[in-house]
Amino acid sequence: MATILAFANQKGGVAKTTSTLNTGVALRELHHRVLAIDLDPQGNLSMSQGLNPDTLTRSMFNVLVHRDSIASIIHRCEIDIAPASIDLAGAELALSSAIGRERALEKALMEIRHGYDYILIDTPPSLGLLTINALTAATGVIVPVQCEYLSLRGLAQLEKTLEMIRENLNPDVRIRGILPTMFDARTVHGREAVDVLKDGFGDLVFKTIVRKTIKFAEAPVQGRSILSYDPGGAAAETYRKLAKELLNGNTSQHEGRGAREPLPVYGAHI
Repeated sequence: MATILAFANQKGGVAKTTSTLNTGVALRELHHRVLAIDLDPQGNLSMSQGLNPDTLTRSMFNVLVHRDSIASIIHRCEIDIAPASIDLAGAELALSSAIGRERALEKALMEIRHGYDYILIDTPPSLGLLTINALTAATGVIVPVQCEYLSLRGLAQLEKTLEMIRENLNPDVRIRGILPTMFDARTVHGREAVDVLKDGFGDLVFKTIVRKTIKFAEAPVQGRSILSYDPGGAAAETYRKLAKELLNGNTSQHEGRGAREPLPVYGAHI
């Protein structure tokens, strides 16, 4: 069955959507069957593949709330996309009184798990019910983290949520890897933030580091991944490297130091 990876971080602007899409396309280049699920009501993943969340009549809202077949909403793009629509913003309220509300996505995926090698889930920038659904359904979690000190602080909150998920809903879910993003090698701040990550989480941190580049902002405007928009560029190669790292198992699916110890604080200058 498919490996289900949730890209999660309650902080916005850390390249969750960018990483979900481009990791998926890189895996597709390596001949894997990939589905990306847009669970963010903003619909940025959907828009990054040329879909308009404001005009879609059926989306993940229909799957989660009305229990429609997820296969019936999938769009064939660079990879398969289960899109978000504007209605998804009301999904948490609609699900709040439903029995088994935390397992709505897990149940929806049962019919298609044998049809894919990887299912990647782009989550909203919160730890609400949509993200909890993703973590309950996932076999692993990838945490994109912007290379700045305040972004690192949110990791402890995410791990507390994962601990709750493990105790009550999905005992096997673990952080599969922490992905440093938006890295600027010219700044001491960025380099020290990566050092803090490695000191706190060890081999749970991916060797691949996603650097800042304007190409990441340009590609979604064209409705394309960075691997399609600039296939020979350094940004595309970064996600190819990440895909190979995932496949090679260079990060282990375990709790890591971050699951047991607080993130070290090396001074407010970071």
